[in-house]
Amino acid sequence: MERTYLTREGYEKLMQELEHLKIVKRKEFSAAVEHARLLGDLKENAEYDAAKEALAFNEKRIRELEGKLSTAEIIEENAVSTGAVCLGVKVKIVDLDSNEEVEYKMVGPDEADPVNGFISISSPVGRALLGHKENDVVDVNIPAGTLKYKVIKISN
Repeated sequence: MERTYLTREGYEKLMQELEHLKIVKRKEFSAAVEHARLLGDLKENAEYDAAKEALAFNEKRIRELEGKLSTAEIIEENAVSTGAVCLGVKVKIVDLDSNEEVEYKMVGPDEADPVNGFISISSPVGRALLGHKENDVVDVNIPAGTLKYKVIKISN
């Protein structure tokens, strides 16, 4: 069974989403299906079909979240070694071409949000950074070419 790696914050966020889908959204979508059913002929009732589809999508997401949470391994950031880039650390890097510095928190795919500083360990940049230490130069192969980064700092 494949593990789902999450920070404590990411785990709590997924738990909240699951609870919301089960308690709030499930009732809303079920009510929408019932309302559409009352509108008449189900064979030509687009509202009924849309409501059923929304309910099915919600149930699929619930199952997906339950599966991920059942295999979750929570990474406690304070317990993670900062000797090399790994899941749960913050890494500050500099682009050697543009001299632009950026800091990312290394997270699992379910928490990735690069715009807000959370980068997945399975992304091209995340994979390339894994295992590197401070002052290492890292080549990242992307479809547009190769990027060169220098690891400046690794922290919790």
